[in-house]
Amino acid sequence: MKKKIVIALFLSLLCQGAIMAQPKWVEKAKRAVFSVITYDKDDKMLNSGNGFFVTEDGVALSDYTLFKGAKRAIIVNYEGEQMPVEAIMGADDMYDVVKFRVAITGKNVPALALAQTPPAVGADVCLLPYSTQKSRTYTAGKVKAIDKVTDNYSYYTLTLKLADKRVSCPLVTMEGEVFALAQKASGQDTATICYGVDANYVMAQKITALSYSDAALKDIGIKKALPDTEEEALVFLFMASSQLPADKYMTVLQDFINQYPDSPDGYMRRANQRILMSKDENSLDRVSDDLDKALEVAQQKDDVYYGRAKLISAFVIENPDRIYADWSLDKAVAEIREAIKVRPLPIYTQTEGDILFAKGDYPAALEAYDEVNHSELVSPATFYTTAKIKEAMKAPSEEVLALLDSCVVRFSKPYTQEAAPYLFARAQAYMVANKPRQAVLDYDAYYDAVKGNVNDVFYYYREQAALKSRQYQRALDDMESAIALNPKDLTYRAELAVVNIRVGRNEEAVKVLQEALAIDASYAEAYRLMGIAQIQMKQKDAACASFAKAKELGDPNVDALIEKHCK
Repeated sequence: MKKKIVIALFLSLLCQGAIMAQPKWVEKAKRAVFSVITYDKDDKMLNSGNGFFVTEDGVALSDYTLFKGAKRAIIVNYEGEQMPVEAIMGADDMYDVVKFRVAITGKNVPALALAQTPPAVGADVCLLPYSTQKSRTYTAGKVKAIDKVTDNYSYYTLTLKLADKRVSCPLVTMEGEVFALAQKASGQDTATICYGVDANYVMAQKITALSYSDAALKDIGIKKALPDTEEEALVFLFMASSQLPADKYMTVLQDFINQYPDSPDGYMRRANQRILMSKDENSLDRVSDDLDKALEVAQQKDDVYYGRAKLISAFVIENPDRIYADWSLDKAVAEIREAIKVRPLPIYTQTEGDILFAKGDYPAALEAYDEVNHSELVSPATFYTTAKIKEAMKAPSEEVLALLDSCVVRFSKPYTQEAAPYLFARAQAYMVANKPRQAVLDYDAYYDAVKGNVNDVFYYYREQAALKSRQYQRALDDMESAIALNPKDLTYRAELAVVNIRVGRNEEAVKVLQEALAIDASYAEAYRLMGIAQIQMKQKDAACASFAKAKELGDPNVDALIEKHCK
């Protein structure tokens, strides 16, 4: 009778998910399970939990909560050996899962095989706990229900008791293949029920080109793995460049080079980052090494020559007093011409023109840009640069204006902000050509294009055009607007006084100049202009006193006025 009771108790424990000691594969499979410890930004322990390997080269799965807020993490394997978590490979905070890679040293790690055939409802399953002891114990249970989640993955409900410290341990079939990641139940069923999220769903998590905008991944401070394809990895690099500090971005670049050693893009991007960080000749040597390596591995070498030309020319232009090896604008020209030999693309010809322009070889730059302006690359920007080359050559103003006309004509009315820079440039060219009325029209068009979002300098420029056009009220209004935006600028107040004197508003001019002197009593020009206004008002003595004060303060332009009016 006593023997029957013991057998019955044993069977009862089996049904309730008791700890079991069979089959033989358990001991080996449990070696894939490990403990995870995460640390915060102050390197204090943040969380601890479980995870397990799913590939022999160190890919592993665990729960996202364990890693949230972590700056680094380690795993402790069945032998008690510590290994650092190298990179996050994907995460989903909604299902509380994370995939990551552990930095392994030299040898493969024990890993669980993913279940080829997932268990059905009613199937016997087991949970493998983390342990540093040789043991074949596990927790038994059954599949109670299966729900389908996104992309037809499964979410399991199991009749299996899950201790707090066994969350994220692997749930395996009776053949020893992992099918899910254990998750704790909530509510009243915690003693007999737990859940499992499909291991294949966790494996499907990955880093994409746009992962730097993923909120869940942002909340993990551990380095992210690169996407699986070179194309996506390049976009990922671009996103990382604007969101990571220089040292961490360099780490990502090194990861890219390690993963794609035959891609010239990695070396070119690292060269560009290194030159931004360079402080001495040794650092520039490393830039040069990257440029040479990029050319060595490139299948299509013209793009590398193009990148080399741009990097070298930018360095020379931005660092006129810094000399490195044979880097010069002549070398940059030679590099871009090598690119043109391989493939005569308009963008290469435009770059050649830009370098020649910087070099001061204006005829050759003009020839290059004339070719660009007859290609599919023609744009307002290319005509604008051609106009600047013509200006540098001191070409007639009509030729410069014709090129700026070619810029503006490529935009439709009403003009948008895209056209605004060219309208402003043409307005200034009209002023150089002594066509102030046309300049006023372009300044007005610019104002409308930017929806009135202008600064004090704009009002000063437009006032100059209005004054030369004898549009005096407009000139007065624009100077008032400039002063309203920048009330401390004395030049604006002097200009407003000049316009007032021009139209005979001498008393108003004196008032404006007194306001200027209240800001700076040593502003000599204000006294000279005040003297001119006082002469107009027949106040000779006051005018001569103002001229004398201007001379005392060092105004070089007042002597002729004193000679004319005060002798």
